[in-house]
Amino acid sequence: MLNYFANPRRFMKLTGYLLPWMAGLTILMIGVGGYLALFNSPPDYQQGETVRIMYVHVPSAWMAMFCYTTLAISAAVGLIWKHPVADLAARATAPVGACFTFLALLTGALWGKPMWGTWWVWDARLTSVLILFFLYLGYMALNSAFDDPGRGAKASAILAIVGFVNVPIIKSSVDWWNTLHQPASIIRMDGPTIHGDMLWPLLLMIGGFSTYFGWVLMLRMRAELIAGRARARRQLQAER
Repeated sequence: MLNYFANPRRFMKLTGYLLPWMAGLTILMIGVGGYLALFNSPPDYQQGETVRIMYVHVPSAWMAMFCYTTLAISAAVGLIWKHPVADLAARATAPVGACFTFLALLTGALWGKPMWGTWWVWDARLTSVLILFFLYLGYMALNSAFDDPGRGAKASAILAIVGFVNVPIIKSSVDWWNTLHQPASIIRMDGPTIHGDMLWPLLLMIGGFSTYFGWVLMLRMRAELIAGRARARRQLQAER
């Protein structure tokens, strides 16, 4: 299966088919989810209207971890099996994941100020998410720090794989340590603790953010493949 998608032509053909569907799903889910979040879901009995930040903050935080998981897996596949499209997926994922992580930190600060009385606290969840943001930046910096692209890919892949240990720390930090951040409300053994009027818009926004990531990832990878072909043609012409 991995070897099948190592062929750039197959990848371009598949993504060309998927792109319109991913774009349509993104627009539909974020549009419906955003409308329900703003106009249909009730205010929280404690947080009031501030709770609406949740509909951006929670999907952003989930995607920050999901993108890094994708980055680490892609980096491992590229490092172990020398899969060219996996390396490309890792490089294309990093900036998107960094943006999601920054958005999670920003909306978390906006949420935390009225709830906790401060923009930032050095508790386990917030600190581990900040470390995740620096891991994204470190991966991008290391990937482009070498004249030899192969060395850069190898060094950054090792960083991505080692840094993955931070993802379960983020997920479990509210259970392992006493933090200001509220515990999990959706994925629980006893079921979600959020009312359906809030849960469905939140799930739609999470789905929309997920398809947005898939959409942008494919666009970035296709652009990199096209740019690589153009560079190869210019080099071949120069050699001639």
